[in-house]
Parts: sequence; C-alpha cells; structure tokens
Amino acid sequence: MWVVAGLGNPGPEYARTRHNAGAWVVERLGALLGVRMRREGRLPAEVGEGRVDGEAVVLCRPLSYMNESGRPVARLLRARGLKARRLVVAHDDLDLAPGRLRLREGGGLGGHHGLESIASLVGPDFGRVRVGIGRPAVRDDEAVVRWVLGAPEPEEAALIEDAVKRAAEAVLAVVREGWQAAMNRFNGPP
Repeated sequence: MWVVAGLGNPGPEYARTRHNAGAWVVERLGALLGVRMRREGRLPAEVGEGRVDGEAVVLCRPLSYMNESGRPVARLLRARGLKARRLVVAHDDLDLAPGRLRLREGGGLGGHHGLESIASLVGPDFGRVRVGIGRPAVRDDEAVVRWVLGAPEPEEAALIEDAVKRAAEAVLAVVREGWQAAMNRFNGPP
C-alpha cells in the first residue's frame, strides 16, 4: 500500500494558486484511477483509495493549511500502519521552472514548509514529486508569498498543467516500477 499526499491550501480562494500544484496532482490521480475523494472520519483531509496493478494506493489531500500538512498525513500513515517510505508527497517547487518535474526518493526539504511539517512528524524518508512553479523576479519574502499564493498567467498555467499530468503519470510509475525507473523516465526535460 502507498499513500500519495498532494499539498496545497484549503478553500476556493487558494484553489487555482501556484501553491496548490501538489493538490492538483492528487486530483489528477483521482480522475485517472476513478477514485472519489471524501472526508474520512475526523481526519482533516480528503481521502480516496484505488488500485494500481493490484497495489492499493490511498490518495490524500490535506485540508489543513500548507504549513500544517504534517498532522493529517502522519495520522493517515498511522491509521494505515505505514512508514514514511510508503509515502509520496506531491508539491510545488520554486526552484524548478514552470513545467519542470523532479522526482526524488527522500532528500532535503528545500525550505518548503509543507515538507518540513511532514518530516517533523514522520521523518524525512518519504518520496517527493516536485512540480516547478518558478520564482518571482524579485526574491524577497513578500514577493515569494505573493507568487505562491497567486494564480499563474495563462502560458505559465499551461506549462504547470502539463507538469501536473506528467507528475500523476510519474506517481503511477513509482508504484508500478519503483523510484529509480520513474526518476530515469521523468526527471529529464519535458
């Protein structure tokens, strides 16, 4: 069994912002697998379960804010009796150009507060599917916050949407073939 968590912020005001790229990956996976997402008990997340070549895959979209993503993800892993190695986290990445994709099994947190929240509760040994959203021209903290909480321009949105589609395919490849094969296929240019 795998858990795939797509990070973002809850609510309609954030639905189309760059910071929700990870949540878009889980939405895409849900559509591909025919999985309906819904609240699971008191867990602050939408959850749905499907199968990929006989392997159970639990999709999770935390309903907490990005910086508190660790609580629902850790609770879901505990409820399913899983360790961090069976977790894939899809998230936005400022250090990748829009449309770029990078898979990594374990690794650093890159200053991403959602990843930091998860790692603080389950450890750093989970996989990452990073969806590039690029950086603003000005690199101060306020500009970065406005950037990640802003909607992409149409051309940029098309690049990110393509990366989200490839990210969903990459997660399926991780489940079917393992991390190394998926990284070999998806870590290059689009």
